[in-house]
Amino acid sequence: MILILNPDACATKPDYRQLMEHLASLPGISTRVHAEAGVEQTLTEVYLIGDTKSLPLEDMQSLPCVDRVVRISEEYRVLGRHKNDDRPTHFDYNGVRFGQDTLNIFAGLCAVDTPEHVELMMKALRDNGLNCTRMGAYKPRTSPYSFQGHGKACLPYVFDLAGKYGIKVIAMEVTHESHVDEIREALAQAGNPTGVMLQIGTRNTQNFELLKIVGRQQDFPVLIKRGFGITLDESLNAAEYLASEGNSRVVFGLRGMKTTGADPHRNFVDFAHVPVVKRLTRMPVCIDPSHSVGARTCSPEGILDIMQATAQGVIAGANMILVDFHPVPSKALVDGPQALKMNELSHFLEDISIAREAYVQRTALAERYPDK
Repeated sequence: MILILNPDACATKPDYRQLMEHLASLPGISTRVHAEAGVEQTLTEVYLIGDTKSLPLEDMQSLPCVDRVVRISEEYRVLGRHKNDDRPTHFDYNGVRFGQDTLNIFAGLCAVDTPEHVELMMKALRDNGLNCTRMGAYKPRTSPYSFQGHGKACLPYVFDLAGKYGIKVIAMEVTHESHVDEIREALAQAGNPTGVMLQIGTRNTQNFELLKIVGRQQDFPVLIKRGFGITLDESLNAAEYLASEGNSRVVFGLRGMKTTGADPHRNFVDFAHVPVVKRLTRMPVCIDPSHSVGARTCSPEGILDIMQATAQGVIAGANMILVDFHPVPSKALVDGPQALKMNELSHFLEDISIAREAYVQRTALAERYPDK
């Protein structure tokens, strides 16, 4: 059960203390408080953990400073959609809105290599009207001999260039708790010219201690990718680990499933699960066509497979796209064969615009035929 408090609820006020004292007296019930900081106000949610079936909704609704009550199911308690649950399906971060009704494009370098390439990428993004990017500083690799990323050494110039070109949010993978501290410190030293969305990669989807640590911090939202060898339910529960620790500003990423049935693509494209995740949870959904397809192969019609996969996800309602670009793919230190070229960015964006319009039209059509 979730108690959503009045917007002016505050821990220093008598009615709040009265509420918490009453909840503490309930047998077999523990509480966990989540504060959702919005642009204009902070929304406080109190989660009641235990056997709440016997607690009447009317009684809980009448408690001091309670605005409304949501009875939750066992699955995805914080991030899930529950009956009569009108909590928002979006969050705002550093001037960018992430929701189940928005679409943000994060084109950039899978792995940061040189300041020159970073600047070329960010300039191209600005020139094409984009304000988000992906920049990999920490790169977990299958082989211990592969390039592991420049780490904290590249953060100063990445953040400085982001500020120079008006990039508001950078998706950046972390593999250890120390990376979060390094990012926070580098941002502060640079004067906080941009924002960072921490990324949990597919290899760390079930690194539960890392999930807990990243979930406890409130500075950065999180993009968590689906685990490449586990079920969707297991991956959604991994996202729930983040939210259960306090950070529910989470985007769920689909990046393809690891299976021999995917050949000749790198992974089996799972973008049909976009509407499934949106139905089961309140999370915005990201697609990663680069790591799903894994190559610059092209159809007889002249459309890159990566663009075909992207369109599938966008038409299905994707809210974020994470895609690899590089000024010189042949010189990329990670995943060069799948990176799109800079002169393909405009084509890529126009193709997305067509797919997005198809999604809007299909949504309008569904509203005309509401009986399901």
